[in-house]
Amino acid sequence: MASKPPKGDPVQDAPQVAEVQHAAAGLPAIGHTLRMAQQQMGVRRTALTLLRVNQKDGFDCPGCAWPEPDHRHKAEFCENGAKAVAEEATLRRVTPDFFAAHPVADLATRSGYWLGQQGRLTHPMYLAEGAERYEPVSWDRAFDIIAEEIAALDSPDESVFYTSGRTSNEAAFLYQLFARELGTNNLPDCSNMCHESSGSALTETIGIGKGSVLLEDLYTSDLIIVAGQNPGTNHPRMLSALEKAKNNGAKIITVNPLPEAGMERFKNPQTAQGMLKGTALTDLFLQIRLGGDQALFRLLNKLILETEGAVDEEFVREHTHGYEDFVAAAQDADWDDTLRATGLDRARIEEALSMILASKRTVVCWAMGLTQHKHSVPTIREVVNFLLLRGNIGRPGAGVCPVRGHSNVQGDRTMGIFERPAPAFLDALEKEFGFAPPRHHGLDVVRAIRALRDGDAKVFFAMGGNFVSASPDTDVTEAAMRRARLTVHVSTKLNRSHAVTGARALILPTLGRTERDVQASGEQVVTVEDSMGMVHASRGRLEPASKQLLSEPAIVCRLARRVLGETSRTPWEEFEKDYATVRDRIARVIPGFDDFNAKIARPGGFALPHAPRDERRFPTATGKANFTAAPVEYPAVPKGRLLLQTIRSHDQYNTTIYGLDDRYRGIKNGRRVVLVHPDDAADLGLAEGTYADLVSEWQDGVERRAPGFRVVHYPTARGCAAAYYPETNVLVPLDATADTSNTPASKSVVVRLEQSAVD
Repeated sequence: MASKPPKGDPVQDAPQVAEVQHAAAGLPAIGHTLRMAQQQMGVRRTALTLLRVNQKDGFDCPGCAWPEPDHRHKAEFCENGAKAVAEEATLRRVTPDFFAAHPVADLATRSGYWLGQQGRLTHPMYLAEGAERYEPVSWDRAFDIIAEEIAALDSPDESVFYTSGRTSNEAAFLYQLFARELGTNNLPDCSNMCHESSGSALTETIGIGKGSVLLEDLYTSDLIIVAGQNPGTNHPRMLSALEKAKNNGAKIITVNPLPEAGMERFKNPQTAQGMLKGTALTDLFLQIRLGGDQALFRLLNKLILETEGAVDEEFVREHTHGYEDFVAAAQDADWDDTLRATGLDRARIEEALSMILASKRTVVCWAMGLTQHKHSVPTIREVVNFLLLRGNIGRPGAGVCPVRGHSNVQGDRTMGIFERPAPAFLDALEKEFGFAPPRHHGLDVVRAIRALRDGDAKVFFAMGGNFVSASPDTDVTEAAMRRARLTVHVSTKLNRSHAVTGARALILPTLGRTERDVQASGEQVVTVEDSMGMVHASRGRLEPASKQLLSEPAIVCRLARRVLGETSRTPWEEFEKDYATVRDRIARVIPGFDDFNAKIARPGGFALPHAPRDERRFPTATGKANFTAAPVEYPAVPKGRLLLQTIRSHDQYNTTIYGLDDRYRGIKNGRRVVLVHPDDAADLGLAEGTYADLVSEWQDGVERRAPGFRVVHYPTARGCAAAYYPETNVLVPLDATADTSNTPASKSVVVRLEQSAVD
């Protein structure tokens, strides 16, 4: 039987610290999964639901975007995927009675954990201007309110339409279609805060802003470099792929400031051997300082160039551009500068070089550890340089592998959720739908916050997500949201964004990935695209949490009909009735989706075309893969300061907090901890277990403070520290962003630690 949600927020002022673990998954993961699933769903519902996750005739996990293998286990899910499913399929409900008992001021004092634990939203809710509580509202009235506020704008560009990575392809396509027919490209999304740097770098260098590998490439690679990523917590099913690669003879180099249990040893719960002993994954651990990755790859590139026969000269000659300028820049790489930037010793870099030179097929995987720095784009370009040198793009078992986060974040971008759309996409949209979409660029996340702050945007609409908690500079973001005339959130569960509102606010409850979606033409399927460009169908099976829920496509279609009115020639009513008609239009607008409906009927779906991978054709401005030659950068940290990275705990997915433990790192019953190397702590006079305020330092001179963090002595890289977000997002200045991509620089925040008043 499922348990009831907590009545009060748990006390988190005394986190406990135990030994760091050195293996991931195994029996503890199974026990934790079943316990949390049973608390949310009960025993029978747990069994029925989890056995459908990621199956070919089931639903796509609402967690991460890691792809499924062709052969599926009966239990094709990980611990954190099961947590995501359990919280969506929970039996707990947030009804109008809940909102009557909890004014917005009360909700604003609650933790994200407490809010999320309350359960599924059941009714549309409205916060009138000056009101203290949300009250139930009809769907028709909700759409009227949105239409009223949009009609009162001086320009469509005073509205912002945000998208979370959970949104299906069909909903995302309709959403961007509505926004552009309204007249704006203000379509920020969660990718702006994570892999925008990857997309920017890859589009420039190889011509497509996506990874170039499939699962089979990992299985057949000789060497896999995992940089700035923690798969054991953030993409646990990736560990199975790495294990298979290891069993096939691959070597693995891990490049990260923190040692992570998942990359040390994986205890595969699918096999007896895995449960008992597990597989050691990392062959070489390079414990790099935050922001030192560009310097590392630049030096490796110089060393490759100096090694006779190491460069794939035929590939370079036939398929690349800019080689001479790159070589000139690489020759300037200096051992002393690199050791200073990376914190590594020469012997380990030389060991890495030996493994690289022995590999004929190399894959580089990365995540936020590379994408959230000021110099992230040139860092990823340098990774591309590294792969191009030895012909490791467009070859089986080799390529770039940016590991995306949320389950359809890549698909949403493919569908046109982008503030800077390509002219070819807009041309196709205009030809298909008969209206002229706006051509000027819109607002990304950071620019949207500035526009709200400055009064230049007045209506904020979020298709999923938890914008307030995900965004940087929390105090600035919250103040900006409160300046809006109207904030609207399409959501399955409560989160902090519902408590930080404009003058008026709406919560629109929607179906989850686990639930049946029945429209006028019958039961519907939606589609998603995983991190490797595989598109497949997702079919929910559970009855909806409430009869009041609408699907995301239905919400968009009804909103569009109400806002655009009779002037719109788009068949919104037809699209709501039958999602296959939406897919027919996608097929005519977006390359690679021809015969879309037929393709998703095949078990497992289909792979989108990828010219660099499939043909060694690079659709860049030069027609070739581009070497680049940016100056090497790395963060400068004043004496007595540390470089902080914001991270997730193991009981967390993005801003969703499932629990208060971080099992692999030995943290229990609390999230306000800061991980500091013992030698750095000694230099700063911070004993284990003392409490400190984290204060970030930025060129604007504004004090940004996160108080009351327990100091944990931890084997991170020297000069670096780590703490969980969203609690530390308050420390990330809105204007501290990556060049080109404008992604918040959440992995390189200069901080000082001050003795806390709560100590």
